[in-house]
Amino acid sequence: MNRRSILSLAAIAASALALLPGIAVAQQKTLKDQLVGTWTVTSQEQARKDGSKVERFGANPKGITIFEANGRFATILARPDLPKLASNDPMKPSPAEAMALTVGSIAYFGTYTVDEPSKTILLKIEASTLPNQLGFEGKRVITTLTADELKFTNTTAVGDLGPVVTSHRRAK
Repeated sequence: MNRRSILSLAAIAASALALLPGIAVAQQKTLKDQLVGTWTVTSQEQARKDGSKVERFGANPKGITIFEANGRFATILARPDLPKLASNDPMKPSPAEAMALTVGSIAYFGTYTVDEPSKTILLKIEASTLPNQLGFEGKRVITTLTADELKFTNTTAVGDLGPVVTSHRRAK
C-alpha cells in the first residue's frame, strides 16, 4: 500500500470516529420511549411531616404500572395481605373489610405526557378508586430510569402526608 492510500484510509477512519458520538446521540431514546411498557412495583414509601415513612401497601406491595406508546397509562397497587370477604360477595363487605380494602388498594388510569427537561411525567387521571383524583393532574418526578428500573416521586399526592416514592422493575 502506498503512502497516499494509507493517509486516505486514516482520514476516512478519523471521520467515521468523529461521527460516532452524533450517531449515538441520535439513537438515544426519549424519556417517553424509555417509559413505554409494563412495570411491577417493588416498593412505595410516603413521608410524614415528621420525617417518618409510611408503607401504605406494605413492605412487599403488589402492583403494576403500564405506560402505552399512545399516551395512556394504568396503575394498580394493593397490599399482599388484603382480607378475604367473609360474605364472598363484593357487594357486602363488612365495615372493617371495606376499610381495609379502601386503605390497602388503589387503581387509576388516564393519559400521560412527559416533560423531558424536568424529567416529569404528568398524569391526567380519568378514573380512580379514589374519586378525589378524578380530573386530577398528577406529577411524577423521575429520579431513576434505566432499561430495568424506574423510580419516581409523586409530588402531588392526595391527603395529609408528603411525597410518595415508588420504585418499579420492568416486567419480563
